Amino acid sequence: MRRNPVRRTALVDAAIDVLADIGARGLTFRAVDARAEVPVGTASNYFANRDELFAQIGGRIFERLGAVTVPAGADSAARLRHLVDHVAGYREGYLALLELRLEATRRPELRAALTETIRADVAANVAAHERAGPPGDATTVIVLYLAMNWLVVERLTLPDVFPDAGALVDVAVERILR
Repeated sequence: MRRNPVRRTALVDAAIDVLADIGARGLTFRAVDARAEVPVGTASNYFANRDELFAQIGGRIFERLGAVTVPAGADSAARLRHLVDHVAGYREGYLALLELRLEATRRPELRAALTETIRADVAANVAAHERAGPPGDATTVIVLYLAMNWLVVERLTLPDVFPDAGALVDVAVERILR
């Protein structure tokens, strides 16, 4: 396998775009090569198989989403509106993550890896909530996490269903945190 980390990252980023655009069934090495604009066969030199590529995609999505910098002094609703905007702003990554989740129902190794990653993300959200000090416990954070994730899905897939996402975030926070 090739070791050029810059090329590997470019291939994984191209794979994220392919996954978001045409889904898991269309994620082939040839499609990744075409999206990355590299010679045919390049992706197969970097990844032993599609399972390895799927695993790399999941890690890269969370790496690119990175830590969210929330404006100082923001209340819970403002923090969550900022978070929803941040996640929705990486449209390809979030849609690719949805495709990975679907593919994980058929691939036990991918399911295990995604489960570990998502659990760590939820734990980081709970810890951030506890550091910030607003009302609510870990269950409150999980309920908000689930609500905000589905709001992002709606915003990216059917944006006209709920055009005022910010107002929905405000209502969710007010009702869940009371």
